Amino acid sequence: MIKILLILLPVAIYAQSLKSLLDFAMKRSDLVVAKSFLKEAKSHEVEARKSAYYPTLDAGAYYQSLEERSPMFPGDTYSGYAKLGLDIYDGGKKSSLLSQSKNTYKSSSFDLEATRKDLSLKIVQGFFAIKSLEATLQARDEAKKSLKEQLTRMQRFYLARVATQDDVDRLQAAYDTNVYEMEALKFQILTFMKTLELHVGQNITSLDSAKFQPFQESDLELIDKVKSLNAQKDALESGAKSVDSVYYPQLRVEDTYSLYGYNRSDILHPKGVDNQNKLLLTLNLRLFDNGTLSKTKEALLSNTQALNTQVIYATKEQKMQYDLALARIQTSTIKIRSAKSALVSATSAFKTISKKYDAGIADNVVYLDALSSQTNAKALYETSLNDLEVAYAIYYYYAGKNLEEFLQ
Repeated sequence: MIKILLILLPVAIYAQSLKSLLDFAMKRSDLVVAKSFLKEAKSHEVEARKSAYYPTLDAGAYYQSLEERSPMFPGDTYSGYAKLGLDIYDGGKKSSLLSQSKNTYKSSSFDLEATRKDLSLKIVQGFFAIKSLEATLQARDEAKKSLKEQLTRMQRFYLARVATQDDVDRLQAAYDTNVYEMEALKFQILTFMKTLELHVGQNITSLDSAKFQPFQESDLELIDKVKSLNAQKDALESGAKSVDSVYYPQLRVEDTYSLYGYNRSDILHPKGVDNQNKLLLTLNLRLFDNGTLSKTKEALLSNTQALNTQVIYATKEQKMQYDLALARIQTSTIKIRSAKSALVSATSAFKTISKKYDAGIADNVVYLDALSSQTNAKALYETSLNDLEVAYAIYYYYAGKNLEEFLQ
């Protein structure tokens, strides 16, 4: 008993809980990190749009040298200047572009949350799929022990000439088939485990048990995918407004202060002014572009309508999946009751038939059938319990909730 505890102790210590896997994935998964960087990039775009409201300040210099001096111009001229500019009116272009960037940032924020929730659901589904496979493997392992025991017993009977070769062969075939299916299950578990590691972003040794809180019906909230589509639609509408701004007057003021220096000057090539301040007020109005901008706006509005249709469809789909998830919970609950009843009956039948088999009253066909029924009933019952947990996760996902909040 002590040896068994020593063997199981490391597994118990290093077993990873579903909550810890979700917590890690929400921060460190490659998909989440990538979406976080995209959100950060959109945040910088918003700040850039805000900065466009401030005046611009430029500084520059130039040097000009004439090999053959022109009349009234010195041979060398050099200058340094500073220019301050401000858009007085731009037809609302800056405000529209800022609104577009804000909505794009909002969309990226919803994308990040949608990625996290999608990932959470995948992790939960993978977690309980592994749990179901492990339960099936455990049931097969218990069957393996029973088959091995009966095979050894039958081989002794055969050597004592009180059993036939076909009695041994039947048990041997059942034993080998069970081993084959166990190896197939182990590979399935490995495949799901590696997929789970990819989703989480870390190595996984073993999994602890997990359970959601007792079911509570929740009001439906729009999932983040739909919210992201809405934000994208708003961003396109703002982009269309920014196109309209080009048809409004563009008014800008600039003030330039310059310092000048000269070389190779004389009476025929005099120096110019030493410094100068220039104030420039410009007004620009687009009069004709053959409908280029209006067509661009129409394209943006068509994309807006397309996104709006996607929003309507995605909202309907969420409502449908929400209703189906609720029905899935009810179905899973009924399946658990049936699976439990089947397990009780199969276990009772196997105990009775096993005693008869040991006493020589029942043949090995009846015994193997009873053992198979019990093995399948055990696996089915554990799987039904795990299916209910997955049903909870799917329901909370389509209700627009965070799955981690409902874990016990």
